[in-house]
Amino acid sequence: MKPPCMTIVKHVLPAVRALIAKDLTEKHGLRKINAAKKLGLSPAALTQYQKGLRGRDFTEKILQSKNAMELITETAEALANGEAASSESVMVKLCQICRTLRKEGIVCATHYKEFPELEGVECTVCKKQ
Repeated sequence: MKPPCMTIVKHVLPAVRALIAKDLTEKHGLRKINAAKKLGLSPAALTQYQKGLRGRDFTEKILQSKNAMELITETAEALANGEAASSESVMVKLCQICRTLRKEGIVCATHYKEFPELEGVECTVCKKQ
């Protein structure tokens, strides 16, 4: 069986990065090169997120989660203001976003779609967290 983390890496994290990148450049006025540096990305990767070449397929689903969007906004703000002192603090925020989306069942449909062998299985892994 394939864990939801595989779906997270493929779909959710790129969409979260895209939303944080957008927040950093539009709301906080960071130049692309500075936003990329704060996210640990190359400027070319950041451009791909901004153009929707990465992360587009899951962005709308994340926008439906008020809780996840609050965490994304907090993460972008911490990065923009230099409050995210370590990579670990950013990872903690990303894990909180992931847990929130899993608990709310937002990852489930994509996970089931990607792994048809889950058909008919009543999964409670995400919602138990």
